[in-house]
Amino acid sequence: MSSSIDSVNPWLVAVVLNTILLGLAWIAPKKLLTPAGLFHAWFLAILIWVTLGWQGYAVVMFYFLVGSGVTRIGMAQKEAEGIAEKRSGARGPENVWGSALTGALCALGVGIINSGFLVPNPQSLIPNTSASLSTSLQSLLLLAYVASFSTKLADTTASEVGKAYGKSTFLITTLQPVPRGTEGAVSLEGTLAGILASVAIALVGWGVGLIDLLGVAWCVLAAFIATNLESVIGATLQSKYTWLTNEVVNIFNTLIGAIASVLFAWTWITFIN
Repeated sequence: MSSSIDSVNPWLVAVVLNTILLGLAWIAPKKLLTPAGLFHAWFLAILIWVTLGWQGYAVVMFYFLVGSGVTRIGMAQKEAEGIAEKRSGARGPENVWGSALTGALCALGVGIINSGFLVPNPQSLIPNTSASLSTSLQSLLLLAYVASFSTKLADTTASEVGKAYGKSTFLITTLQPVPRGTEGAVSLEGTLAGILASVAIALVGWGVGLIDLLGVAWCVLAAFIATNLESVIGATLQSKYTWLTNEVVNIFNTLIGAIASVLFAWTWITFIN
């Protein structure tokens, strides 16, 4: 199946597929995205398909569907308490890029490598050296791509499950009890749910061949670290700077997760060699 899909012009497949999905989402009674959010998601999805194929597309779609689903957990209760996501969870352009900018840049990097732009004629250099360098860089970018979405899904799930089912929530910097929905608050229920979510999407990345099983471990570990650091940022800095919106924090969050996964992989490779 994948070979027949790959033989077709990826731009054509991406535009047709995502235009159909955009149309279905537009007429769907339950809105997961705002009108502007739909068009930004359409552009993002085309970029991912063209650069990473259906494999990368599967990861971002898993994130979007599961992330949208967990956002609606206990929505009535969260809206009554004033801690629900705005627009009843419908994503706008700022949410799309806050969640996916890091992943999109990783995908773009892979696309540039595959285009031969960095090493247009590898055989003109030292045999196998440039090719292996490109392969290693591509593998790290793919790992960072999956890790960025593992991080974001872990963060979204931990936050939404914590706000809906967290029996006790604590400020991560002081461990003092705080109301659910407080910036920087964590709960056992949310933390466990976030870990499970990061495992699930990392396994999707492994299942479609973007990363290996060791990469799954790096993604989960990186997501756990980045999600907790994001809570620290929320508890200490977010209220002090008006530019530090939730979407900007999300970009930092996914960037930390992506970088951490690469550092783990690089350290491991250096250690075993």
